[in-house]
Amino acid sequence: MKKIHIIGLGLLGGSFALGAKKKIADLTITGYDANPQHQKNALTLEIISEVKEIPDADTDLVILATPADTLGDLLLATLDQVGPNTLIFDVGSTKSKLTSLVAEHPKRAQYLAAHPIAGTEYSGPKAAFEDLLDRKVMIICELEKTDLHLKEKAYELFEVLNLKLRFMDPEEHDRHLAFVSHLSHISSFMLGETVLQKMADEKNIFDMAGSGFASTVRLAKSSPAMWAPIFTENQENILSALDSYIANLSSFREKIAQKDKEGLFNEMDEINKIRDILDLEK
Repeated sequence: MKKIHIIGLGLLGGSFALGAKKKIADLTITGYDANPQHQKNALTLEIISEVKEIPDADTDLVILATPADTLGDLLLATLDQVGPNTLIFDVGSTKSKLTSLVAEHPKRAQYLAAHPIAGTEYSGPKAAFEDLLDRKVMIICELEKTDLHLKEKAYELFEVLNLKLRFMDPEEHDRHLAFVSHLSHISSFMLGETVLQKMADEKNIFDMAGSGFASTVRLAKSSPAMWAPIFTENQENILSALDSYIANLSSFREKIAQKDKEGLFNEMDEINKIRDILDLEK
């Protein structure tokens, strides 16, 4: 591993760079971002050593870390640019459209569909840090369609970053992420909006906001530039998840309206079982 090129120098792209530089000696990392300020910050923070729009011919890995709705065109363009010994992987939160788009591309074997389950509510190169990916899950889709020797380059990086690999079908990935990631962000944004609307009438409402509110609304600080495209790219699965969520909210509201304390207790007691599931995943 000698050269990595990163397109999209935000939280994920920057953290891949910083983590790789920490673990791999004599590594050259170049990059590009559509935001000129991000490029300047990435240079200042030594995330990259040089700004380049097109990767060098002898680049080992190209990492695509741009918003979800830009990845399709970017992936096709980058595949057309790279030489035969370069592997491209993206870190996008949706996979079905991308894998379908490149299914018949002559360089399909030079692409690895990947998604690290890692991030914070902050964005941009200043938010990146070298241990973001440590012990996080990296989901890989359609591994069998990636060239055997080229995928070893990605494996080398994933191993030094201490990522835990999981393998999924692209459609399964998008369906599951709609529930465990995308829906939680929507919930947080909408809770934040509801409280902000209330604040218009009652200025002191945030004086009563405790740790529960802070942790629940934390994701509402996430970048709209990142999340709006995810919501539209995974539209079908997210709408299905929202329908289920809204139905559960309506049912819970009805129990409160009926002063059904036993029903409320039993439902929450049943939901408490998620604690055991999450504890096992740690």
